[in-house]
Amino acid sequence: MSFKINGLPASLYRDCFSKSDQELAELGMKKYVADSDTGFPCRVSLLDAKKGETLILVHHEHHAVDSPYRASGPIFVRESATESFSAVNEIPEQLFPRMLSVRGYDAKGFMRAADVVNGRDCKSFLLQFLENRDIEYVHVHNARQGCFMCHVSR
Repeated sequence: MSFKINGLPASLYRDCFSKSDQELAELGMKKYVADSDTGFPCRVSLLDAKKGETLILVHHEHHAVDSPYRASGPIFVRESATESFSAVNEIPEQLFPRMLSVRGYDAKGFMRAADVVNGRDCKSFLLQFLENRDIEYVHVHNARQGCFMCHVSR
């Protein structure tokens, strides 16, 4: 069983970085400068921002389904993220130090399985979830803050 993880498309957020703080606020966004090397996970590159990097905090609908599990929330995007992470059977290092909530969904967007895992154990849980033919895809969230981290497909 193999799986694929993709970051969000960089093109969705490229124009945000040229906007003023006022323009961003009107769109419900906020510019940040990372004050540490941890705690600012980019959902495009699936890398943590380094101290001093510029990011945008933006609302993102990560589960746009016609079910009660429709969901959205805040995400960070690094200004320097020009390419989206994309890999087969590879877990982004960004996930390793975090506690993660792993949620498996069926084709209609209903949750079929969920668990909380240490990031270093994420791969085995993804493989286990995707062995279940009722699970079409998996979402990985930061367990503590609850924020969406990435989408996983077969």
